[in-house]
Amino acid sequence: MDVEMEEEAPAAAPAPAPAAAPAPASSPAPAQASVSPAQAMSSPPPVDVEQKVMADSGVAATVSVSLHPLVIMNISEHWTRVKAQEGRPVTVYGALIGRQAGRDIELCNSFELDYNVIDGVVVIDREYYNTKEEQFKQVFSDMDFLGWYSTGDSPGVQEITVHQQISDINESPLFLQMAPGAAGTELPVSLYESVIDMVNLQARMLFVKLPYTLATEEAERIGLDHVARIVGSTDGEESRAADHLMAQHSAIKMLASRVRLVLEYVRAVEKGELPHNHEIMRQIRALSHRLPVLEPGRFRPEFYTQCNDVALMALLGSVMKSANNLNQFVNKFNTVYQKQGMGRRMRGIFF
Repeated sequence: MDVEMEEEAPAAAPAPAPAAAPAPASSPAPAQASVSPAQAMSSPPPVDVEQKVMADSGVAATVSVSLHPLVIMNISEHWTRVKAQEGRPVTVYGALIGRQAGRDIELCNSFELDYNVIDGVVVIDREYYNTKEEQFKQVFSDMDFLGWYSTGDSPGVQEITVHQQISDINESPLFLQMAPGAAGTELPVSLYESVIDMVNLQARMLFVKLPYTLATEEAERIGLDHVARIVGSTDGEESRAADHLMAQHSAIKMLASRVRLVLEYVRAVEKGELPHNHEIMRQIRALSHRLPVLEPGRFRPEFYTQCNDVALMALLGSVMKSANNLNQFVNKFNTVYQKQGMGRRMRGIFF
């Protein structure tokens, strides 16, 4: 028995070897070291924080926006025209006008803005904006300046700089950005509003993405249908507006041919080429009496009155355009004269 116990004791001696397994317990240290570089790579560097322009996803929108298709068409036309002129894609800028009732905003129209690039920074021309705003106020007196638009894939620091300039005109403007080269089934249009948030213990202006809905009017629907089915189609498909005009043209053409046939019949009866049918002549006389406006005594005065009204409107338009050009000339002349007078006074002081 003692011998067996002595023989089993050496056999049991190696048993603590598995207990020595805790030595590999230090292996989590390398695993932790392998995770930390990934965490370090996933964490944004300070440079990205400085370039941050979008607010956190938890920030909710504060307004409800309705966008008219006319605004999208104007921006698309503006970008396409500038691209054709410059021969390359160029970022364009413009103003958004519409109506606002409380938290409900309706973007109805837009116009272009002139700008200058100074040391890589886009500077909006305020004088050009003031001139365009005065012109739009004369036509759309019920609309106000509500924001601005630009083209690009996503907002950046450049957009923040321009937005701060626009904030001098409207304290809470909207920003609409269109991505002309975007692919997909959704509209490449995004709307943003600005908020002031703390970034690295500093107050900064950030963008918050806004949802929007499309609002159309009857005239816009007809124009969009015409553009979508004629301009954008390759198989020559026509729009409903073109179909309506073609139907009216065919009806007028048929009416003219029937009137010509009746006139030829009456002339043939007068010449004795056809027998005199009293029933047909009574129907022709009744038909002619249904058009009293075409009588010379009433048609010509009304026709001349309408022509005079149209000519008067064209004359008023040309007079307004001439007056506007004269006003701009006087403003520029006064600016140049004031600069020259200031130069003379300064020379008189020093010499």
